[in-house]
Amino acid sequence: MKTHDQHGRGRTGPRLKGIRLLAAGIAALVVTAGLATPLAPAAPQAHAAESAQGKKGGKKVLTVAVAQSVDSLSPFLAGRLLSTSVHRLMYEYLTNYDPKDAHVVPALATKWESSPDKLTWTYTIRSDSKWSDGQQATADDAAWTLNKMMTDEGAATANGNFVTNFAEVTAPSATQLVIRLKKPQATMTALDVPIVPQHVWEKVTDFSKFNNDKSFPIVGNGPFVLTDYKPDSYVRLEANKNFWRGAPKFDELVFRYYKDQDAAVAALRKGEVSFVAGSPALTPAQAASLKGEQNIHVNEGPGRRFYALATNPGAQARNGKKFGDGHPSLLDERVRHALFMAVDRQAIVDKVFQGHAEQGQGYIPPRYESYFWKPSADQELAYDPAKAAQLLDEAGYKENADGKRVGKDGKPLNYRVLCHATDPNDKAVGKYLQEWWGKLGIGVELNCLDNVTDPWLAGKYDLAFDGWSVNPDPDYVLSIHTCAALPATPKDTDATDDFICDKKYDELYAQQLAEYDPAKRADLVKQMESRLYDLGYMNVMAYPNALEAYRTDQIGSITTMPAKAGNIYGQDGYWSWWSAVPANSDDSSGGSTSTGLIIGIVAGVVVLGGLAVLLTVRRRATAEDRE
Repeated sequence: MKTHDQHGRGRTGPRLKGIRLLAAGIAALVVTAGLATPLAPAAPQAHAAESAQGKKGGKKVLTVAVAQSVDSLSPFLAGRLLSTSVHRLMYEYLTNYDPKDAHVVPALATKWESSPDKLTWTYTIRSDSKWSDGQQATADDAAWTLNKMMTDEGAATANGNFVTNFAEVTAPSATQLVIRLKKPQATMTALDVPIVPQHVWEKVTDFSKFNNDKSFPIVGNGPFVLTDYKPDSYVRLEANKNFWRGAPKFDELVFRYYKDQDAAVAALRKGEVSFVAGSPALTPAQAASLKGEQNIHVNEGPGRRFYALATNPGAQARNGKKFGDGHPSLLDERVRHALFMAVDRQAIVDKVFQGHAEQGQGYIPPRYESYFWKPSADQELAYDPAKAAQLLDEAGYKENADGKRVGKDGKPLNYRVLCHATDPNDKAVGKYLQEWWGKLGIGVELNCLDNVTDPWLAGKYDLAFDGWSVNPDPDYVLSIHTCAALPATPKDTDATDDFICDKKYDELYAQQLAEYDPAKRADLVKQMESRLYDLGYMNVMAYPNALEAYRTDQIGSITTMPAKAGNIYGQDGYWSWWSAVPANSDDSSGGSTSTGLIIGIVAGVVVLGGLAVLLTVRRRATAEDRE
């Protein structure tokens, strides 16, 4: 699937950034900024007038234009970036990532420690977090959430990879959570799992079908409370005045869905929205058109996403059943490599992204230096149409008299490429594929859909545009290519991104998950990236920059993540929207030139059995842009 943001997961995929000086052992260093993202209102015209004033019925409203719709409001099912971003606003996780440099900081858990053998982890749960219905959030809620994921396959759909190694989860008291592992697990301070209220969710009978979108407001304990939602239209949240870090400065946050990204940009110009995120970023042309506009600031920074072309390796389930209709030629590694080598990645960076991206190489973006990998000179599948043609010949797909590649059965080689209808980049790159692969005698049919998830899950495609937002810890985006991520049966869904199942990759995945030494783990992760590259199933074409814009007459300051040249939308946390300050307010630092609010959270540094863990990469993007 693609997140594409699924672009994540929201898992992914992807998330955070906030601001404010508060107790609980947190000190914030505020510098400057400007931006915001809310959910869209039901009445566009009426809201346009409200947004122009930044108020609605006396409320301070932050409206964010997004080019992605929600796939599910259930944190147990959601995979798209928008969905997982909304969940970070609704529910606390055990830990969070500092907006300044993404190191781990307290959230629902105030501290944590491990046993000497690293098999037992004890978390102290804060006593000052309440659910929005007034009940206390406790360790029982955390234990129930994790146990449900361990025992209910439907509840494990989105984030099950985090708990597969758990042997037992208990709550000895309201403020103590204990997790016992089967073997060491390096992600214990980066469990990106929303903790839900047991007294609400224990009433759910089928987690595989419950989307949490029928009754409002939805009970949560994050900085915002979701109060209204209309599919493919908007999500509305209100500030949680009792949030333990302090209430957001905006009273209401609305995410409004725009199928047409140019329409979203026009809405920003008119003041109908406060912020525009793009799909998930603005195109270079859109960003350029906004630069210099009065009361509009364009923010750009290295992104946490990769932009790729995924190959259908032959959809299969864990029970061994095959399904879908992927082209059989793609089972041949030589064909996959030929397609790889017939894509000019530098041309995509220069012509499609107009320089606002880096050329794709390994699976994890260069923003995460510890895990960034690139192929050696003799390993690289560089742009080489002649070599690509040779590989196709060797694989038995030769040109006929008409210059068309045909198989031994005489049928022409034609591929269907899944494309996001809302993403201009997909369409632009798709035209280049038709040109480049056409010269090799291969036909390309672009199948641009509003909903690519359904054919993707059904395995009814040959190739597809893919992308994930990567989190500070790489485990999630690595896990979606394991055999364990495959659906149990063809009728089920699971976390798999592209139906990949490779024994060697799985062995490396298990090794990195159990490795606590940062350098050794990073080396294992790079070996996994190398293996994924050699298999030829994922052609990472580019690492797009984050390109987004907001109105400085509506947003006085906002936090970017990381603090230096970071992004606002799709952070690993809730920092941007929680920290956003309305323009012309007493708390606003003002200034339309500010690019982000820098906040450093100094929280108790936890030394885990003499081990300091610095986490750096993570989650999703799929058919709809995972996190």
